Amino acid sequence: MNTAPPVRPFYTRTRFVLLILVAGIIYTYGWKVTQIQPGNLIRDFHLVKPLISALLQPDLITRETETSTTETTFQLADTAGPQTTLTAPTDLSPTLQLSRTAGGIGDTVIVEGFHLPPNRQGRLFWVNSIEQEFPLGEMSTDSAGRFYKEIIVPPTARGDEQRVRALLTWETGGWRFSHTLKLTADKIIETLFLGLMATTLAIFLAGPLSFLGARNLMTHNKTGTSIYYLVRTFFNVLRSIEPLIMAILFAVWVGIGPFAGMLALALHSTAALGKLFSEQIESIDPGPVEAITATGAHPLQVVLYGVLPQVVPQFLALGFYRWDINVRMSTIIGFVGGGGIGFLLQQWINLLQYNRAGTALLAIALVVISLDMISARLREKITGSGN
Repeated sequence: MNTAPPVRPFYTRTRFVLLILVAGIIYTYGWKVTQIQPGNLIRDFHLVKPLISALLQPDLITRETETSTTETTFQLADTAGPQTTLTAPTDLSPTLQLSRTAGGIGDTVIVEGFHLPPNRQGRLFWVNSIEQEFPLGEMSTDSAGRFYKEIIVPPTARGDEQRVRALLTWETGGWRFSHTLKLTADKIIETLFLGLMATTLAIFLAGPLSFLGARNLMTHNKTGTSIYYLVRTFFNVLRSIEPLIMAILFAVWVGIGPFAGMLALALHSTAALGKLFSEQIESIDPGPVEAITATGAHPLQVVLYGVLPQVVPQFLALGFYRWDINVRMSTIIGFVGGGGIGFLLQQWINLLQYNRAGTALLAIALVVISLDMISARLREKITGSGN
């Protein structure tokens, strides 16, 4: 009786060993190209720890406060100005004095405040000619309303006339929602509607185009085949361009704001939904289509009565899913002037206001989680009713 030779396990075959060797070479080269250094995660963690700590303390509620703002000017110049002696002014109004009133980036300047609100905590800011604030550190006034602090002209100094600003804040009342939270709520609503309008426009554009990009409907003759490949190429080209690039183009075209972001997301979503919609059309049951075609129906009637009823539930489900995606993408679109919460987030990060940035990130996370749950339930109900 002949017995078949035992089958060798796949991992003992020469081809598998060669594949492992090739994969090892590829990943070794990839490790080198991407300069992966796991040790840096531990060694340099102290650099990112303050940032993470600030992000985890979002500015949600605050006490009723009063503020006092005092400023003085500084001229940005190639050469440092002469040192001056700081003396208390005879005028009792709040005053800031600088040890030098002109200089360049990196110069050391002494700031002294006189006649400010006594025994208060505050912060110093460098304000350049385009109103960008750079934090210089904390300070506190004594019982006479004076403080003394050494600062360095920061790299954000731009333009000729600069200002050094002392902002003192103290609590005077009860708790309330912070201004940051109110501003974040306003912008997160703008982000939601930005995604909604972009998705709605994309559905109306992608719906008709998807029928022209469906192989099973268009490749029965040369004209239809040409249209099919043209539409598919259009979808692929648009999908290959990142919405961030489109947002930059539209921001130049129509100006900075949510309109530019909506157009960028709508155009990219048209291509993405067009591809998904056409694939749904290609996977329909051909039976109803063949039956309606056999009656001599016009191609438009075939689509209306044989194709559309089969794909509408899937179209709606994909539309809701795309809205979820667009809301998340709109936060990045805002970084290049596309409006929404991303615009605020980018400003707060640039100004090193990480507590305020943490508020925006918390709002984004809550909205994305809520939308994901809602869209999942809606897709389940729509596809369930379609079956």
